[in-house]
This record gives sequence, structure tokens and C-alpha cells, in this order.
Amino acid sequence: MNKTIKLLAAVGASIAIGAAIGVLFAPEEGYETRRKIVKRGKKLAGIVGDHIDEGKESMEEIKEILQKQLNKVNDRLGTMTK
Repeated sequence: MNKTIKLLAAVGASIAIGAAIGVLFAPEEGYETRRKIVKRGKKLAGIVGDHIDEGKESMEEIKEILQKQLNKVNDRLGTMTK
């Protein structure tokens, strides 16, 4: 989990730096540049949100599989002790 947090922090920092550089060197007016940054930020947030949702679904599937396996082990142990 720690590696994931570091990766997300690095990605976030990279995005912020890229946005700052884009504003400094943008050929358009400030308003237009800010509008584009907001639009791209929202798109990126949607993509990240989708990936997070997919990750949650995968974790739920893994949890169900592990729970089934644990139940099988418990059943086998229960029959061994009887």
C-alpha cells in the first residue's frame, strides 16, 4: 500500500508541475489556458476514478475467492478433528 501512495503522490506532483509549466508557456490568454487545464483535470479525475472503481471491484472478487478458500480449509479442519 505504501508504494501505491508514493506512486499516486508522484503522479499528482507531475501533473501539477506540468500544469504550472503549461500556464507559464501557454500561447493563449490566461482564461483560455485555465479553462483547458480544468477540462483536462476533470477528464483525468474521471479516468483515475474509473481505475479506482475497477480496483475496488477486483479487490471484492479476490476477497470472495479467499473467503471461499478459507471456508473450505475450515470445513476440512472441522472434519479432521471429529
